[in-house]
Amino acid sequence: MDSKRKFSTRLLSSIREEARSVPTRVLILTTLVAVSGSYVFGSAVGYSSPAQSGIMDDLNLDVAEYSLFGSILTIGAMVGAIVSGSLADYAGRRVAMGFSELCCILGWLAIVFSKVAWWLYVGRLLLGCGMGILSYVVPVYIAEITTKDLRGGFTAIHQLMICFGVSLTYLIGAYLNWRVLALIGTIPCLAQLLSLSFIPESPRWLAKVGRWERSQSALQRLRGKNADVSEEATEIRDFTEAFQQQTEDSIMGLFQLQYLKSLTVAVGLIVLQQFGGVNGIAFYASSIFVSAGFSKSIGTVAMVIVQIPMTALGVILMDKSGRRPLLLISASGTCLGCVLASLSFFLQDSHKWTEFSPILALIGVLVFTGSFSLGMGGIPWVIMSEIFPINVKGSAGSFVTFVHWLCSWIVSYTFNFLMTWNSAGTFLIFSSICGLTILFVAKLVPETKGRTLEEVQASLNPYPTNI
Repeated sequence: MDSKRKFSTRLLSSIREEARSVPTRVLILTTLVAVSGSYVFGSAVGYSSPAQSGIMDDLNLDVAEYSLFGSILTIGAMVGAIVSGSLADYAGRRVAMGFSELCCILGWLAIVFSKVAWWLYVGRLLLGCGMGILSYVVPVYIAEITTKDLRGGFTAIHQLMICFGVSLTYLIGAYLNWRVLALIGTIPCLAQLLSLSFIPESPRWLAKVGRWERSQSALQRLRGKNADVSEEATEIRDFTEAFQQQTEDSIMGLFQLQYLKSLTVAVGLIVLQQFGGVNGIAFYASSIFVSAGFSKSIGTVAMVIVQIPMTALGVILMDKSGRRPLLLISASGTCLGCVLASLSFFLQDSHKWTEFSPILALIGVLVFTGSFSLGMGGIPWVIMSEIFPINVKGSAGSFVTFVHWLCSWIVSYTFNFLMTWNSAGTFLIFSSICGLTILFVAKLVPETKGRTLEEVQASLNPYPTNI
């Protein structure tokens, strides 16, 4: 009888786990609303490349002025990053997303009606503020509403939608005036803003602020009305209470020995991701192809063709292969892509194989773009949303997001100047950093696939209270 009872218990547990792996309609719709903010993020990043020639001609901007326009997005994002954690923790994840979209709408409208350069800068700065908040709150919100066996793939949709936003903006921008392109940018902002009131708040945030009944109600809504959420709700409550007895959510509280590993992993991945050159390539793809002697329109379309399916493949593999294998493959590919691009510019400067070097540059950029889209683009954000406990998640998220945009600003502002200095050398530097990323992932980054947020956080951030 005992063996039969044990078998029945295991079978029931297996059935529950299998049922839990099937996303409900509410969870799917909620995720789609959240990642519409990711599309806004992508469209803002992708805007500067197709709009470059039109803005420079219409408003008589030189390279330095346009570099400021391109890079000021990241300055605004740093401002947004600083407030993102506190805003999301005190007002909730949905309010934070709504506030970010208001910033983005005002930013796009400022660009649409700009007659002088400083209006462009104001608009781009506001867009950046909205992006800085979105880059933190969207992956965190998705990670907090999904189950452990769906979390990786669902959170990675954030990167897929960023990629889709960049790609579609590239394509539309090739045929539309830069003002019309900016006006179109307001549409997804309005779509998310109007949809936020129809989705549930994060159950883990509700537990953090002591709204236990609403937390369980939101969890029930996300898992389905017939799902048994008592075990998950109890785990969330116990873990939240245990960590709230520790240091309060603050930047100073973050820099403790118990959070050192989480902080090292999150900041290390973000720094290496950015100094690998992604935003320089994304912001100024058109000028890279022109410098290499290749058609910018063909090159841009090729990037779009590569980006979306590779990002989608990363989403599919996230919860199958795990985070670490994808990161290692992705970092290796970005390293190879930068080496090929560097070799192309070296051959061009040496006046050797000049008929072949433009194609080599295209191959290098496409290898970099595809490899980055597979893992390095989205996984650092997935891991960041998984490894910090609820009591420091706001301050940790703000700090990591700020570091991300600071590094992004450094790369996006200096990229054109580096390319003027030495194009081959620029990509060689990027390739070295991508090689360092491989070592970092192999030595320090943990695998988080198939574990609850509470399990991941407890293993990285020890606490004295037993749960």
